[in-house]
Amino acid sequence: MIDGQTRTCGVIGNPIKHTISPLIHNSLAARCGHNLVYVPFLVEEGKVEEAVKGAYALDILGMNVTVPYKSEVIKYLVNVDSLADKIGAVNTLVRTEGGYKGYNTDMSGLKRAMSGEGIIIEGEDIILLGAGGAARAVAYLCAQQKAGAVYMLNRTIEKAQSVADEVNKAFGREVIYPMLLSDYDKLPDKKFLAIQATSVGLEPHDDEVIIEDADFYKKVHTGYDLIYKPFNTRFMKLVVEAGGKAYNGLKMLIYQGIDAYELWNDVRISDEDAEFVFDSIKKKMGL
Repeated sequence: MIDGQTRTCGVIGNPIKHTISPLIHNSLAARCGHNLVYVPFLVEEGKVEEAVKGAYALDILGMNVTVPYKSEVIKYLVNVDSLADKIGAVNTLVRTEGGYKGYNTDMSGLKRAMSGEGIIIEGEDIILLGAGGAARAVAYLCAQQKAGAVYMLNRTIEKAQSVADEVNKAFGREVIYPMLLSDYDKLPDKKFLAIQATSVGLEPHDDEVIIEDADFYKKVHTGYDLIYKPFNTRFMKLVVEAGGKAYNGLKMLIYQGIDAYELWNDVRISDEDAEFVFDSIKKKMGL
């Protein structure tokens, strides 16, 4: 029941009608008995500063930020978490004295989702497919979590090289190794954790996959696709057909929301409650 004690959180972006974040956060609030509502806010281009200042003036407890404002919003914050600062992208604003502090729970959510499946990044050799914004953030996470070698495969070597140089410099060690996507057959002869961080295979292009060759998937012991629609991507199917384990990005999406919820409310969401929300979201999405 909404009353005078109800706290408000929300998400800003453009477009915003497609977001499932309200499902995540309102399910969490109901499950945990918190007097909180979460709503989407459409913010037009050029209005990000007004949106952030307005939210703070309205005593909004916290905000998520989605495309296209994850980088632009940083200049309007009073503080930024170190990993988010390195990545150059913020998706969560936490109310502090004098303004909001920015975090990147996309990456903490990915780490938490992977850990829940028994996937540990530390010491693991990784194939990272793509060199766009999502892949760049994953590269930072891998370096921060002390991965072994991370082979970043991209259609153009220049973009992968740029990300590799940036991340390696930030962490003071060679960890990201750029490669052409077409050179996948030159990877070391061993088994890898493979993270699919491109939009290839995203609904409605369910039949597409970034690498077709079945031999590639024989190098993958575990495949993690950041896409969650479709629920079972072609990348995942090929990993399983080659004998590996495969996961999609829905738990990452839910855990980035849970991490934000915990930051706003200074609570810890139990594994049981997280699983309840995961099952609820799957049902509501028809998965």
